[in-house]
Amino acid sequence: MNDAETVQFLQWSLPRLRLRWPGYRKVRRHVAKRIRQRFQFLDLPSLTDYRSYLETHPEEWAVLDSCCWMPISRFYRDKSVFQFLEREILPSLAQTAQARGERTLHCWSLGCAAGEEPYSLSLLWTLRLQEQFPALRLSILASDIDDQAIARALRACYSPGSLKDLPDRWKTEAFNQTAEGFQIKREYREPVNFLVQDVREAVPDDRFHLILCRYLVFTYFDEQLQEKTLRQLAERLLPGGVLVIGRGETLPNEQSGVIAWSEKEGIYTRI
Repeated sequence: MNDAETVQFLQWSLPRLRLRWPGYRKVRRHVAKRIRQRFQFLDLPSLTDYRSYLETHPEEWAVLDSCCWMPISRFYRDKSVFQFLEREILPSLAQTAQARGERTLHCWSLGCAAGEEPYSLSLLWTLRLQEQFPALRLSILASDIDDQAIARALRACYSPGSLKDLPDRWKTEAFNQTAEGFQIKREYREPVNFLVQDVREAVPDDRFHLILCRYLVFTYFDEQLQEKTLRQLAERLLPGGVLVIGRGETLPNEQSGVIAWSEKEGIYTRI
């Protein structure tokens, strides 16, 4: 199974999953490793045989789909984005919420992997902003399609490499070192609730002040699915709410009801 075979297989299979090949160029070797493990588990000799197997076993496409999810994350990923959230976004959202008489700031971390992103948001709020808004609490819904990733998020134990971008004081303040790794303390886990959910099939009923949707929809989904998901995300935002996508990602060309706050940082606000 060489690289050319991998590329050919992904270009053939991804559109059937409503995913797009350009998003997988840089991670194709990680995906190829998972696919290889799968067809070897099925006792198939080659990728060509696995392709034939997919043609005759339609239920296998769901398994292939699970092989194509890339739960790559770390705490404070894209430091400048979190600094922008601290400096402008969260204070603005908090002030607006308080002016409306609201007591809770509702956030959604979509494609949360093992929890690094929502926990980073919890740390940021608790350690940097809570004192400015003592009457306002943060509530974070974190969702992912991968139940194993959610299980890791609930354990909340991480390797030192996952914490490398965090300020040193945060590591000391917010984590306990255990035999398994660095476990985030309970008080920083409490604002986060986890949900196993495939955004292609469903979205939460709640509405949010802030939605983080980074390096998933606008990297891997095909254009029509991007447009559909963007409309759903905009509908789930409260008036003046904020959508954060990945740095370097772009929104599809369609009227979505959001405008750029900072295109450089991938931050948009609902009109």
